[in-house]
Amino acid sequence: MQPAPEHVPLVRTTRGGFAECVHLGSIAVVDASGRLVAGAGDAHGLNFTRSALKPLQALAFVADGGMAHFGFDSQMLALMCASHGGEAVHVQVVRRMLARIGAKESDLHCGCHPPSYYTHTSTCPPPGARFSPLHHNCSGKHTGFLAYCRMHGQPLARYLDLDSPLQQRVRAIVERFAGSRDLPMGMDGCSAPNYAMPLSALAHTFSRLAVGETPELAALAYAMKRHPDLVSGTRRGDLMLMRTGGGDWVSKVGADGVQAIGVRSRGIGIAIRIADGNRRAMHVATVAVLQQLGLIDAAAGTPLAPLDERVIRNYRGIAVGTVEPAFSLPRLP
Repeated sequence: MQPAPEHVPLVRTTRGGFAECVHLGSIAVVDASGRLVAGAGDAHGLNFTRSALKPLQALAFVADGGMAHFGFDSQMLALMCASHGGEAVHVQVVRRMLARIGAKESDLHCGCHPPSYYTHTSTCPPPGARFSPLHHNCSGKHTGFLAYCRMHGQPLARYLDLDSPLQQRVRAIVERFAGSRDLPMGMDGCSAPNYAMPLSALAHTFSRLAVGETPELAALAYAMKRHPDLVSGTRRGDLMLMRTGGGDWVSKVGADGVQAIGVRSRGIGIAIRIADGNRRAMHVATVAVLQQLGLIDAAAGTPLAPLDERVIRNYRGIAVGTVEPAFSLPRLP
């Protein structure tokens, strides 16, 4: 069994001036060559990538000419990289993708869950609302998988099988970007194979994505940055990050405390992991990383402001504690 990463405290919460919770994790910041330029904890430790892997899972389709083959547009490519909120616009684009490749909703093997839009907006689904696999946050990725199989004449029913040509191709791509063939594999929440890679390798992947190292990576980054609302959704972190970056940053969250960001102008990649998966801690850590590296002065006045919630309030709105970064990174030159 692979050793667990040696995480360190990244975020602490207080209540009444007394430390209450400590969230362990690690940070890796790399340059365009993959050299670690800043970090905290175990910057090279293995961590599951979860949905931060989606651009690589879409890469084979793009590299094989799938966009031109089916006449896909940048909205469709953004949905292939998305952990979307299941909003009407997301479902509409996925429907168009399925129609374009001649597949059905029942061909999607991602499962079904209520749209995350309701969680992130603190609202409830309307009475009697019914949802389908189209509303699953990974439905765009899965439709991209189906499109790859359709283009290559592979059976749609087996698109998630580990030994299928598609998943073998995806693994080869991930191994190339990770620089290793010894990658732990597990099943993601949407039933797709997922891989753990060194945190520094995930950061390097996003630096390569941000600078558009190849035409295929450039196409993926363009789609994600042009349509951050499709990559995520209302009140979602990736939308806030990419809007704050103004076309310079490409960002992708992963479940259970993963955040990856590529910064084109600096040629750097950033990967953050909060070990217990706490979303609040991940958001505060992400904003703190951007501040400490000198990429933003403060979240206030930017689309990132809602992520930087450093005051804990109770249900009456009374301030009862704080959320504080517990790490220090050098400012980039």
